[in-house]
Amino acid sequence: MTDSTLCKRPVKPGDHVFLIDGSGYIFRAYHALPPLTRPSDGLPVGAVHGFSQMLWKLLRDSKDLEKPTHLAVIFDAARENFRNEIYPDYKANRPEPPEDLIPQFALIKRAVEAFSVPSLQKEGYEADDLIATYTKQARAAGAYVTIVSSDKDLMQLLGPGVIMYDTMKNTRLSEEDVEKKFGVPPDKVVDVQALAGDSTDNVPGVPGIGIKTAALLINEYGDLDTLLARAGEIKQKKRRENLIKYADLARISRDLVRLKQDVPIDVGLESMAVCDQDPQPLLSFMQEMEFNTLTRRIAEALDAEIPAPSPSGKAAGTKKTKQTADKAPAPAEAIATPASLAERRAAEALAQPINHEHYQILTTLDELEQWIAEAADQGFVAFDTETTSLDAMRADLVGFSMALAPGRACYVPVGHTAAGGGLDLEGTDTIKQLPLQEALDRLAPMLADESVRIIGQNLKYDLLVLSRYGITVNNIEDTMLLSYVLEGGRGGHGMDELSKRHLGHQPIPFKEIAGTGKAKLTFDQVPIDKAARYACEDADITLRLYNVLSPRLIAEHKATVYQTLERPLVPVLVGMEREGILVDRQILSRLSGRFAQRMAALEDEIKQLAGEDFNIASPKQLGEILFGKFGLPGGKKTKTGAWSTGAGVLEELAAEGVELAAKVLQWRQLAKLKSTYTDALPGFINPSTGRIHTSYAMAATTTGRLASTDPNLQNIPVRSQEGREIRTAFIAPEGHKLVSADYSQIELRVLAHIADIASLKQAFAEGLDIHAMTASEMFNVPLDAMTPEIRRRAKAINFGIIYGISAFGLANQLGIERSEAADYIKTYFQRFPGIKRYMEDIKDFVHKHGYVETLFGRRIHYPEINTKSPQRRALFERAAINAPIQGSAADILRRAMVRMPDALAAAGVNAKMLLQVHDELIFEVPDDEAEALIKTVREVMAHACEPALEFSVPLQVDAKAARNWDEAH
Repeated sequence: MTDSTLCKRPVKPGDHVFLIDGSGYIFRAYHALPPLTRPSDGLPVGAVHGFSQMLWKLLRDSKDLEKPTHLAVIFDAARENFRNEIYPDYKANRPEPPEDLIPQFALIKRAVEAFSVPSLQKEGYEADDLIATYTKQARAAGAYVTIVSSDKDLMQLLGPGVIMYDTMKNTRLSEEDVEKKFGVPPDKVVDVQALAGDSTDNVPGVPGIGIKTAALLINEYGDLDTLLARAGEIKQKKRRENLIKYADLARISRDLVRLKQDVPIDVGLESMAVCDQDPQPLLSFMQEMEFNTLTRRIAEALDAEIPAPSPSGKAAGTKKTKQTADKAPAPAEAIATPASLAERRAAEALAQPINHEHYQILTTLDELEQWIAEAADQGFVAFDTETTSLDAMRADLVGFSMALAPGRACYVPVGHTAAGGGLDLEGTDTIKQLPLQEALDRLAPMLADESVRIIGQNLKYDLLVLSRYGITVNNIEDTMLLSYVLEGGRGGHGMDELSKRHLGHQPIPFKEIAGTGKAKLTFDQVPIDKAARYACEDADITLRLYNVLSPRLIAEHKATVYQTLERPLVPVLVGMEREGILVDRQILSRLSGRFAQRMAALEDEIKQLAGEDFNIASPKQLGEILFGKFGLPGGKKTKTGAWSTGAGVLEELAAEGVELAAKVLQWRQLAKLKSTYTDALPGFINPSTGRIHTSYAMAATTTGRLASTDPNLQNIPVRSQEGREIRTAFIAPEGHKLVSADYSQIELRVLAHIADIASLKQAFAEGLDIHAMTASEMFNVPLDAMTPEIRRRAKAINFGIIYGISAFGLANQLGIERSEAADYIKTYFQRFPGIKRYMEDIKDFVHKHGYVETLFGRRIHYPEINTKSPQRRALFERAAINAPIQGSAADILRRAMVRMPDALAAAGVNAKMLLQVHDELIFEVPDDEAEALIKTVREVMAHACEPALEFSVPLQVDAKAARNWDEAH
């Protein structure tokens, strides 16, 4: 324990004591703020920087809080404390700190000392216990207490004169807020926690009781002891039994969560007095850490000189921060280094609370031009459109919002209807809207200006809407894609989720302004004042997210992934989605009729086999016939008590020769094709274009694959005749052809390259039948004696291995015994040991680092890879093995798509790229240019890896032109 204060003053009534939960704040700063390294040597300092900013704000900059008279930072002394004597498994599940955080612990304590603030800890106790003890002493002396933390365990301390302050969210919690969270006042929180337990700290609690139930019980019985004494009165059987059985665990849990308020302290409150700071140790430390912006801010506030850094990086001499009288100060943007500028913007994004009252509605073209001019001057603006529909090809523009700085945003209404009210905040006069075309005329030059960054969230949608108004956007930054590159696999990438994750802010839900159900409004019907708050907040949050996420690209070495695979793909997809693909309604109608007839015939056969009439679409009725009436083996019941009749169950029965199950599978397949495609697709045909315009989700998968939605054109089955027939409805217009260009066995080729399998690479280089070659290797069958059945088995293994297929899965697929399938897999690994080695290496890597990467640097995170559940761990391992393969294949196709428009233009080919389906690209081209298109497309796709990667396996592209998609494939 250290006492680094320079003066002492006893606490007196009316003083304000700040107690900072240092241990908790370190981890919050680490996880909430972007990684930061010291430029000179790469030392991780992100948590140190966040901690220093927080401490400086509390001491000097905070405008929202009363200044502290006494302040201390309190840390945990060690992982083991008196609670481990009560319950040895207490906090046993806590993971080790991240490797790059460990060296920052000591630096943070040095930062506290540099601020002349006491740094306190006590062996055998947690920081929370010291905070509880000091809180009790401060209140006894008549002082107010602010606990700087967000830890729920400290909420039991709140009450008159005691609040909590969360610096990340800039929010204060009082005893009323505690009651909202726990359902009980602070003095009952310990009892609620004792019942509910805490998996994070491994506090056992009582099984089956959560926070809400615990609050109900404590409110009813008064306290934990009374509840346990009267547990036999509980009406719910399971709850009653658990309370009786686990009463001792509840009491132990209470001892674990109750904070000590009588810790024998070594440093008294008087030593926490906030005194004048000695600027030199503080500025020297900031200089040493290379926090340029924070150093200047502190120096200016203290009117002090910044120590000049010595060659070793330590502070030596001094230099003036004030400019001389005859020399004007340089703008902050000009004197800040790129690192410090990004650092400052990230800090501003997190520090300034979102305030809807500061947003502005633009009602004149002059106001709009002023905002546009300012955006052009500073070189960036966050931008968002508001429309009448999620379908970008049918949406009308209602308004747009812009943000120039955190907290400074505007909304420009251009298409609200009279039904929306359109009243101003006072509700007296109708807000004037800007004429749509005139507003767009003013806006278009800025959006097209390559020197102005247009920052958005999922900008593909906005660009597609704007393109229909003849507007082009040339310099984009997308926060959804930034998150996707930086945090693939860690969670979703929608704005609401990103706002909560990185800014600690819950955005206004759309339903709050538009309603739900039949009363739901389209955005043009929303009153302008409500629309403005919603739209401005979107732009404001987007700009803040950009400021937080963009600095991480360089720090985490992901700029190339973002700049070559993600950002340039946006305009390509906009062009594809706007073009759409022509569909023949009559073909779909004929197929629907044919499927209906076939389903009717199957229904008769199924009912005849069942010996009774029943609803084939009812899993419950089908289960009763299969397993109740006929007593077939393999029946399993679901949680509802009904028999399971999923596809896997029926496939097993069909494999055993149960004709009824086989017929039901056929009926289900036809029903799905009819409802999902032949009946539904005509509804997606755009009345203006006569085409279907699918939308591509860029951040929906973890591996980089695109996902097709509204409608999904990637899942049309091609193995069945009926599925292939659906593709015949996708046609080229008169005088044109569709061209399908498909990578051949690209994932096997990627596997051969990554795992460095010489025999596979040679086979691909020689153009051999890879499945026949594999079969020859595995089963010792000469190529000229290969049978279709042996090749089929090798093909199933080749593709199954990529997806981590099990012996059980392979056995089902091939219709063989599990032991035989296991022998196949074992033989496969013996013949190709490099593949097994690759898999084991990947598993070792992902368990150590928590992520895997593609050949092009795309990172896929598996935060739960070290779960204690064997089933989930195995699932994550299989996904991690496949991710570099599937992800690299997806990246190769993205690289080809990004290059395609320029390549087609350079070749003079008048073709348009329409669809991307897994490893396939679909083009539309005039009849007489089809061969030229095929030549160009093959060239681009075959060399997509270059120059970033020297791919050791040739990429083969199969391409064909035809009148419809099925014939072209």
